[in-house]
Amino acid sequence: MNEFKRVSEDESKDSFLEEIMNQYGNDVLYVAYSYVKDYSLAEDIAQDVFVKIYKQYDSFRGESSLRTWIIRIAINQSKDYLKSWQARKVILTNKINMYVKNNDHSTESLAVKKENSKELWSSVLSMPIKYREVIFLYYFEDMKINEISKCLNQNENTIKSRMVRAKEILSKMYPKGVQLYGE
Repeated sequence: MNEFKRVSEDESKDSFLEEIMNQYGNDVLYVAYSYVKDYSLAEDIAQDVFVKIYKQYDSFRGESSLRTWIIRIAINQSKDYLKSWQARKVILTNKINMYVKNNDHSTESLAVKKENSKELWSSVLSMPIKYREVIFLYYFEDMKINEISKCLNQNENTIKSRMVRAKEILSKMYPKGVQLYGE
């Protein structure tokens, strides 16, 4: 489903929503996760994104692809969540819990740490958001620079500059080199 089609008598808004959830659900979930870094919160945000799409169905003007429109909504929902009081409270609680857990040197906690040490992914997540989002959209969502530009409402040259800077940051984290998808 590359082209957006208005609902006809034969196709209900509900079936359209189901179709785009099947096609773009994982993309929305991954985008949300890249911002909030918590799977259950990302699931909640993804659900909110599709509710918003359902409600704003008639507002899509077709100035971008349907995928770009959906990813843009996911990015905005994620950013809105991060600005909210609830997010600040959850982030503070998580930081406190991590501090307590990091002081626990039990075998169980070491095993959990080892299990969760996906270095590249965590490095990308630790980057400032403006670099993280371009890396994520380019490498993990396979979006082109012009699509990222539309999603983030930024000039293509800005996106290119951020991509270069993000790669520099990653190369400092991995002096022996890092292999990103598509390179």
